[in-house]
Amino acid sequence: MKEKIADLEEKARRLRVAIVKTLHKSQSGHTGGSLSAIDMVCALYFHKMRHNPAEPAWDGRDRFVLSKGHAAPALYVTLAECGYFPAEDLMMLRRLGSHLQGHPDSKGTPGVDVCTGSLGQGLSMANGMALGLKLDGKENRVYAVLGDGELQEGQIWEAAMAAAHYKSDNLCALIDSNGLQIDGDVSKVMNVSSISDKFKAFGWNVIEIDGHDMGQIVAALDQAEAHKGAPTAIVAKTVKGKGVHLFENKASYHGVTPNDEELPEALRCLGCCD
Repeated sequence: MKEKIADLEEKARRLRVAIVKTLHKSQSGHTGGSLSAIDMVCALYFHKMRHNPAEPAWDGRDRFVLSKGHAAPALYVTLAECGYFPAEDLMMLRRLGSHLQGHPDSKGTPGVDVCTGSLGQGLSMANGMALGLKLDGKENRVYAVLGDGELQEGQIWEAAMAAAHYKSDNLCALIDSNGLQIDGDVSKVMNVSSISDKFKAFGWNVIEIDGHDMGQIVAALDQAEAHKGAPTAIVAKTVKGKGVHLFENKASYHGVTPNDEELPEALRCLGCCD
């Protein structure tokens, strides 16, 4: 398992490099939340989820919903690493006519299960998928990544209530709790604490982790799959802009990309000199 964790950590580092390069090239997109979520997305695609890049619509796949759709670069670099499309396509992020738009597009991008970006809706869609799979007698699982600022949306809690009521134990929500949103501190804009207590009150199984500790992420995903009778919320404490000190814990980099002066230092922080 130590080798597996080390391999995932190295893969996550490379994916961070790809995120920074992609966003620098596009000069449009979301840096902070992509870097905070990438460890979890990496663990999902390279440790836990069943999926097939050669057959994106494979019926046996687990489903992934990036509810915080503005973190699309984290999903795109991961899909490219998996082989859903060539890595060269990343340099076309947000270009007119590109299949890599600013938010995930299930009709244009191989490997994307659902269009997201309007915050608050992803958990409802994920729960609908989970219920549908159960009704069909299938064992596929559904994973949704949410932002902590997104929890300010009322629809999240309607979905949380429904998922617990229908015992959607094939559903796992991962909360990217980096404490910042576009307008500043989540606690000052609209305090959502305690996230764990809220999900517990709605009847969810809750696991708290360090969202950048790959060992904890992998263990939590395994525990979530083993838990029966209720959906699981993995509440992950993360750092916005993780991995690059220029961006870490700065709300100003929510939707700002690395400029020409910042790129070399960002790549140095990530152990890359290219």
